[in-house]
Amino acid sequence: MRKLIGYGASPQQRPPRKADGSVYHCLPSSKRTDPGIGRGDARLFSRPFAANARRRLAARLRLDKNRPFDASIMLSQHFLFFFAMLGAFNGIGAASFLWWRAKGKPTQRWLSLLILAVSVRTGKSVAFYFWPDIPKIVLQLGLTACFMIGPCLFFLLRSSQSDSPGLGRADRRHIAGLLAIAAAVNVLLPYAGHIDLWRQVVAPAITYSWLGYLLLATLQVYRHRARLSGTPSGPLLLGAVGGIWLIWIAYFTAGYTSYIVGALSFTFVLASSVVVYLRLRSGQTPIEPYQDRRIPQTEAAAQLQDLAELMARERLHLDPGLTLPRLARRLGMPQARLTQLLNDNNQTSFKQYLAQLRVGEAKTLLSREPSKPLEAIAEAAGFQSMSTFYSAFKKVEGITPAAFRQRAQTPGIDSRSPENDSNALI
Repeated sequence: MRKLIGYGASPQQRPPRKADGSVYHCLPSSKRTDPGIGRGDARLFSRPFAANARRRLAARLRLDKNRPFDASIMLSQHFLFFFAMLGAFNGIGAASFLWWRAKGKPTQRWLSLLILAVSVRTGKSVAFYFWPDIPKIVLQLGLTACFMIGPCLFFLLRSSQSDSPGLGRADRRHIAGLLAIAAAVNVLLPYAGHIDLWRQVVAPAITYSWLGYLLLATLQVYRHRARLSGTPSGPLLLGAVGGIWLIWIAYFTAGYTSYIVGALSFTFVLASSVVVYLRLRSGQTPIEPYQDRRIPQTEAAAQLQDLAELMARERLHLDPGLTLPRLARRLGMPQARLTQLLNDNNQTSFKQYLAQLRVGEAKTLLSREPSKPLEAIAEAAGFQSMSTFYSAFKKVEGITPAAFRQRAQTPGIDSRSPENDSNALI
């Protein structure tokens, strides 16, 4: 495209000037013999894509020989390149930042991979739109990234709804299969040596694979709509699905609009996501529906009973990685409501609630297994460190675990089970 308007071309490739100093103008391919088109331009427009681009540009500008070239075209191309590439550059930066801040959180890792895949895909589109002669390896890399957009979105939603910190066996096999397919196609069928195969088979397969994962992700959102409604992550996850749908539609309909629309769509989606995130962080958008009213006592009692039964039945407090959002999802209520339920109606914080349950579990183990090391008891009760175990135990019981074990050996000492302890907390 830079050669189309004479910008950045070598002196041999720039259009010759008329006697009055003005230049000849780009004409449709049917007039290639016109002296206004140099030899270098003729070689460029011998390619179908460049010829179509030149024809579209000439038709859009309605140029003729008697009209001087409009310098605003150069400026418009600069603005188009800037806004189209803005999303790709910012996306790569955002993906790197999210990966660095993830600290082992699978949902944030999948979000960073999703943004990175879309950034590489749209970056390839911008490069190909402005420079059709880019190396084939760039096209291959961009299409491979496009292949991973759908899976990254799907596993982003899966990880946000999962109660386990890691991937299951089926998910690991799923990801391994996708990576094996991508590696095999890239190594055995490189783009440079199989251009027709990539254009006619691989690229359409990637497009419809992306669509398939989009449908699966939409189904995930529909199935877990009750959990997502009212949670802080709900608007962001819905925005991610809606944004990827918009980008897919932009690329799928590029034949009727323009190939650059997909990259511009990503810039818009990324900017909108940042605005929504900042508004959620600043509190300008309501995140939870229960923040401004108290929970009725009868309703709170029933929900606290459900919480106690869940903890006694599934013993979630034994998981050292249990978090407030995960527990709220298991109960099917917003995170802010569970916080309010514990603070206002149970007079305890989430950390104190877990500590009391874990201390109850530790008391049972100390009484039943007097020879078991204290480190093993702390780990079995769900504590992450010995210091946390000692401080929580002494705060709840008033004595150290070793002193409690000594007392437990004396007949008549009551050692309640953690099930009873969980009911005692309500």
